[in-house]
Amino acid sequence: MRRILQILLLLLSSLSEEHSQLGCSLQGWTMDSFLQNGDILIGGTFVVHSEFYFQPPTFQELPKPVLCTSFHIRYYRDVLGLIFALNEVNQTPNLLPNVTLGFSLVDTCMSELRAVRGLMSLLSGTANPIPDYDCCLQSVKAGIIGDVYSALSLPIARILGVLHYPQISHGATLSSLSNKINFPSFFRTVTSNAFQNIALSQLVGHFGWTWVGMLVVDNDVGLQGAQVIQASMERIGVCIAFLEKIHLSYSARQISSVVQVIKKSTVNVIVLHCPEVHTKALLGALFAEGVTGKIFITSVSFAITPGLYSKNTWKILNGTIGLIPKTGDMPGFESFLLNLSPSDHPSYPFMKVFWEKAFNCKWTNGDRDLQTSAVLNKNDTAHCTGKEDLGDNMPFLFETNDLSFTYHAYLAVYAYAHALHWLLGCHDGICDEFRNVKPLKVLHHLKKSSFRTRSGEKFTFNADGDLTASYDIINVQVLENTFNFVKVGKVNPESNDGDKITLNISSILWNEKFSHIPSSVCSDQCLPGHRKVPIQGKPVCCYDCIPCSMGEVANNTDASECLKCPVDQWSSEEKDRCIPKVVEFLTYEEPLGIMLVIMVVIFSSFTVCILILFAKHQETPIIKATNRELSYILLVSLILCFLCCLVFIGQPTKVTCLLRQTFFSMVFSISISSVLAKTIMVILAFKATRLNSPLRKWLGPIIPRHVVGLCSGLQIVICSVWLYKSPPFPALNTEIENHKIIFECNEGHKIFFYMTLGFMGFLAMISFFVAFLAKNLPGTYNEAKLITFSMLVFCCVWISFIPAYLSTSGKYTVAVQVFAILASSAGLLSCIFLPKCYILLLRPERNSRELLVSNKKNGMSG
Repeated sequence: MRRILQILLLLLSSLSEEHSQLGCSLQGWTMDSFLQNGDILIGGTFVVHSEFYFQPPTFQELPKPVLCTSFHIRYYRDVLGLIFALNEVNQTPNLLPNVTLGFSLVDTCMSELRAVRGLMSLLSGTANPIPDYDCCLQSVKAGIIGDVYSALSLPIARILGVLHYPQISHGATLSSLSNKINFPSFFRTVTSNAFQNIALSQLVGHFGWTWVGMLVVDNDVGLQGAQVIQASMERIGVCIAFLEKIHLSYSARQISSVVQVIKKSTVNVIVLHCPEVHTKALLGALFAEGVTGKIFITSVSFAITPGLYSKNTWKILNGTIGLIPKTGDMPGFESFLLNLSPSDHPSYPFMKVFWEKAFNCKWTNGDRDLQTSAVLNKNDTAHCTGKEDLGDNMPFLFETNDLSFTYHAYLAVYAYAHALHWLLGCHDGICDEFRNVKPLKVLHHLKKSSFRTRSGEKFTFNADGDLTASYDIINVQVLENTFNFVKVGKVNPESNDGDKITLNISSILWNEKFSHIPSSVCSDQCLPGHRKVPIQGKPVCCYDCIPCSMGEVANNTDASECLKCPVDQWSSEEKDRCIPKVVEFLTYEEPLGIMLVIMVVIFSSFTVCILILFAKHQETPIIKATNRELSYILLVSLILCFLCCLVFIGQPTKVTCLLRQTFFSMVFSISISSVLAKTIMVILAFKATRLNSPLRKWLGPIIPRHVVGLCSGLQIVICSVWLYKSPPFPALNTEIENHKIIFECNEGHKIFFYMTLGFMGFLAMISFFVAFLAKNLPGTYNEAKLITFSMLVFCCVWISFIPAYLSTSGKYTVAVQVFAILASSAGLLSCIFLPKCYILLLRPERNSRELLVSNKKNGMSG
């Protein structure tokens, strides 16, 4: 078969010469590739130069090749990691013992076009590739390592998937590459960004940031990732203030437009989801505009490489927090880097280019090779000798504080080595014929590849060709022109304790604008006691804070709604918690209660004194003339009226609630009926003055007793039915006043309460009407005028009581009723009895029978 292939190649060569003579040949630009011979070759597509120049085709001449520019030592370190791993495998006696591994690699320099062209060159083994031909006769190929970026790996994976040619990427994280239907031969030694996108949103949420910006690379990979990240952030309540696209090919005008968006925005946190090379121009423009107070959160695709940026730009990245793939140890790698030199390792690719970059020198024309053509600097004056010593500059040049992607290229070599080891059946220091290696067989063994790294960690691909997701969280700390990476946490999606992100916040150093965790919100937090109200036309993270309504609380910050307090509780003044409502009733201890008690004592004591005075002068004409029995009944009932006010004061109980209205109604009915009886007796006394008058027989105690008994009896019946049908009871009322619980007596059916008041009002109106008719009757001791005035006072008090009673609540309702009882009772007492006390105490000469008789006669003659 190989003999036939050689013949075919010779025929193609002769045909090519013939066609060339005829003016027809397969034309294209040559790819520079680098080869280290071995029995089995591992191809590599690596980014070594960070930029490229491509002249768009004019379709009038042959397309110009893509030129690589800006050699970057950090990217070159990944190539050295591959070489270091190959050297280790070749020197390990128990791994591929009689087989030597070599490599063939190309520099893709951030260009998809170069990535595809370089892959075809690796597969065909020629600088000018011939599709589906392998012209490398001395070695066999196992597979491809690369590329580091998803955008470059994607077109490579599509081609290799069709050919079933194994590919292991050491940096591509695009989740769609895990689809084995579309990319059956793709593997990677880093994790898919399926969880990384979630981890980014969780990291943002961990610091309480809800208002962030996003910068993504302007290609399919960046835009797809941006959609996933944005959706993940919005699910946890984070709003994206802006989403801007960037690319290393953007013009200064486009970069300036992005800078202005960032400058005008209020966000303090920006998520970077793009390869770091695309941000070089942007970060420089941000520094020029003085925009240095932003915190960047970087995804795994953003490899922080200080050597890519100027020291001024470092200030922009100070305080950055980034995710990097979990990295293991590479024992001896730093010694390997330290011992590099062009003279000892002339076959290593880009050695002379690296030397010029590292020592700021240039080779003489005789020592210069094609690799240096893109990186010479006109200002270089020193000549490279090859004897320069890396020394202490090695860690800085190679940025060995973060070996993430280099380590994963290192792992990719070992994955191929172990797959080949099992494919070739290497036992007892002997392997089978290496020419039996076919890419499809390697692909099959890669799926089952499992080994332990030099640091003891188990390595195996999952069903999607990925590694288990795990990231380290680093913090960029720039101190005195030194660029430091500090590991401040990790992300472990398989954590059993529920917390997939662990952070040592005290180890984080923010940039100079912030002394503690910065805030990045569209609106300040709504304090407890307030709720958020979205601002129309703005994202949900932008809102106003308004206080909760009375009776509602919000006990946490940024509450979306206020919660209503239970019926027995009320909101505090701050509306941040519910507190028990104050139980209110008219107490003896408060000033109002004390004042009412004093008034009750004064009025009842005064009434008792009047009763004693009347008893002492009961045989005097004035007492006899005013019907002593009714006066005594009225005075006693008034004493009880005053004392019944005490039942209204204090905590309601079952007994006091039963007594309050019923006792008051009955004693007041006795008082008013006594006044009515007095009025009737005054009229009868003046109408029955003739000796033969038939009314004289009614002047005895019968009528007063019947009037008082009948009226009081009717009120007693009403109160008895009330107590039987719907007795009052103590109750806690939470509806009258929102912030209080009114401890009151529930009167049962209100109809009975209004019936008792109505009955007393009816008696008072009759008494007033009868007394008004008798007010002009003559006589020194005529009580009709006094009763008329007393009933007028009584009616005014109780008519005023009704609206006052209905318009107050709680203890003030009780106080209003007590005032009405005291005022009406005092009105009766003062209007009816004070004039008599005046005569008894101050004008005793008027207390005579002669005066009484003479007045009666005068009245009769008149």
